[in-house]
Amino acid sequence: MEIKTFEDLIEWTRQLHAYLSRCLKESAKLNNDERASALLDYLAGHEALMERAVTEFEKQADPKAMHTRMYDYLNHKPIRASADSYTHYASMSFTDIAKEVFHFHDQVMDLYDSLIGKAEIPEAKSLLEDLLALEEHEAMRLASQIGRMEDL
Repeated sequence: MEIKTFEDLIEWTRQLHAYLSRCLKESAKLNNDERASALLDYLAGHEALMERAVTEFEKQADPKAMHTRMYDYLNHKPIRASADSYTHYASMSFTDIAKEVFHFHDQVMDLYDSLIGKAEIPEAKSLLEDLLALEEHEAMRLASQIGRMEDL
């Protein structure tokens, strides 16, 4: 997807969460490790929630911010979910799955953080700060839940 505006960025983020959710869900069905499969199911649901939350940002964001062109994104290394197939996580361990999903979220947060300092209008900066806060909050919640699952 070519990202030219903040609207494109948010749509790209939504699509990324949706893709990751589908990969995690499909992999959960095939992973033979019960703990890893349970983690995959949980993460799939979490990513689906993230997709819906980002959709709300699309609906509620300031149109001025949404239509602002993004020039600095082109200089940023593209982020892709590591999953190259819907069953990417099927043979991974609990720890490797968690590590990879956190890495994905860290990349998204780094992107938002770098773009905040380059936002040319206050509405765009506010939008990015809200998206970053959502990602950070959800990453902390995820870390807490995964920590509890590890303890079991």
